[in-house]
Amino acid sequence: MGDAAIEVKGLAKAYGPVRAVAGVDLRIDEGEIFALLGPNGAGKTTTVEILEGFTMRDAGEVRVLGHDPATNLPGVKARIGIVAQETAADPFLTVEEMARMIAGTYPKPRPVDEVIELVGLGEKRRTRAGRLSGGQQRRLDVALALVGDPDLLFLDEPTTGFDPDARLEAWAMVRNLRTLGKTVLLTTHYMDEAQQLADRVAVIAGGRIIAEGTPDTLGNRAAAASRIRFRRPEGAALPDEIAARAVDAAPGIVLLQADDPVPLLNRLTGWAMEQGVALDGLEVVRPSLEETYLELIARDGAARAGGAS
Repeated sequence: MGDAAIEVKGLAKAYGPVRAVAGVDLRIDEGEIFALLGPNGAGKTTTVEILEGFTMRDAGEVRVLGHDPATNLPGVKARIGIVAQETAADPFLTVEEMARMIAGTYPKPRPVDEVIELVGLGEKRRTRAGRLSGGQQRRLDVALALVGDPDLLFLDEPTTGFDPDARLEAWAMVRNLRTLGKTVLLTTHYMDEAQQLADRVAVIAGGRIIAEGTPDTLGNRAAAASRIRFRRPEGAALPDEIAARAVDAAPGIVLLQADDPVPLLNRLTGWAMEQGVALDGLEVVRPSLEETYLELIARDGAARAGGAS
């Protein structure tokens, strides 16, 4: 474990009777891409705004790159970059003009030409921001956050509204930040985005962190039962031991679950070969990150509802 870029202990924030953040503990290491996941109203935005220095906390300890944003905001601001969900680029300035203007506000910025190339806007450097596509504008947002050479980058919903091609390009750009040694705190509603980009993820609900881990181990996902799915063969009865465990997940689709799928899969495929039948659409999968996330949120909501009754 390396040095911490972000350390949070017992973080709390209330707005009147509403406890937006209710005791968050969090650690993000330097050089890590960390995704913070949670439904609207879970406390995600408030937590991030406290880390960025835009909101004052009510209680708890916060260190961002060794500084407390509440008492040393200039020390924090000089070393972070923020990519907000809404773009703030002047539509009448070119990519290069915007980057040079922002670079001029930092004591030791990265070379503007280098940053423009890094985000893939080299061929658009003389294009006005207002004429860029949505994906290109998002690249410009990242360039403006990077030009000050921050150690820590906050990315808020970086690919909202992107088409699939633009999203893949944005993911490649975020991965490149790791090669620069940057720490990234990512908020997103896209579970596949967290799966593809994050070293670790945390789920926040009801103002608390309810689960944390790698995308593959979150919520004990790695140990969850596997699912075997296939289209029910016509004119062939399944073996008794398989039929007893099978459920129809959808019309004509058979679903089996097993902690260890290998013996069951071996029996199933052996039977299919003996009978000369096809197992169309055969797949073996564990619960997706999205399914795990939804289960965690539902379980937490039920627990809180039960505690309030």
